[in-house]
Amino acid sequence: MGDVMTNRVIVFHYHLFKNAGTSLDRLLKDNFGNRWLTREFGLASQNNTPEVEGWISSTPDGIAYSTHTAMGPFPVVRDVTIIPIIFLRDPIERIVSAYRFERKQQADTWGTRLAREHDLNGYVRARLARPNDRQCRNFYAHRLASLASSDGPELERATRGLSLLNSVGVVGRVESFDAALSRLSARLVSHFPDFSWRSTRANVSDRGDEDEISQDVLDLLRSTNQDDYQLLAKLEELQSV
Repeated sequence: MGDVMTNRVIVFHYHLFKNAGTSLDRLLKDNFGNRWLTREFGLASQNNTPEVEGWISSTPDGIAYSTHTAMGPFPVVRDVTIIPIIFLRDPIERIVSAYRFERKQQADTWGTRLAREHDLNGYVRARLARPNDRQCRNFYAHRLASLASSDGPELERATRGLSLLNSVGVVGRVESFDAALSRLSARLVSHFPDFSWRSTRANVSDRGDEDEISQDVLDLLRSTNQDDYQLLAKLEELQSV
C-alpha cells in the first residue's frame, strides 16, 4: 500500500451489489483480458482478508481482481501495490435497484423469492425485519467498517475505511460514473499506459410499476440509512479538498 516501489500493481474492485460493478468489471476485462480475475469468498466471519491475500499471491499474472464478498482489513501482499476501487450511490436508489434485479433474476434464493412475492414496500419491510440483514439498513457502513481493524462504533470504523480507500484508490459515485473512471485512469496511466475507458453501463434494471414506494417506507428507509448518508457526505468532504 502506498507509493513504495513494488513488483506488481493491481486493481482491486470491491464489487458492491447494484453499484455499477458489472459496468466496471466489463471495462476491466476489456483492458486486461484473462488477467482480470473474479472470485467469491465465504461470509461466515467478518474477515476473509487472509483468503483474499492468498488469492492475490497465488495468481501472479493477475492485474484486476473483482469480488462481491471481500470483508475485513485492507489486504496487504508483499511486493504488491493494491489500487482499490469501489462505487457508492444513494442508499435508497440502490435498494430499489436491488429489488428490481432480484424480482427479475432467474435464481431461487430467499431474496429473489421475496422480491417476486412482494411489492417494493413489502420487500423492504421484510428485509428490515430480518435479523442481521443489511441489504436495506446501512449497507455501506457495514461493508466499509470491516476495513477498519480497530474497535469502535460501526460508523466511526466505516468512516476510517472510506478514508483509507479514498487515499489509496478510487471511491466513485454511481451518479458520477465517468468522473470516477477518469480518476482511475489517472491512477493507472503510469503503470498501464494503454488503459482506456469509455462510458458504459451494464446490468441496469428497468423501472416497473411495482417500484412505487410509499411515503411511510421512504421515511423508514431514510431513518434506517442515516449512517450511509453520513458516509456519502463524508466522501464529498474528502473529495472536495
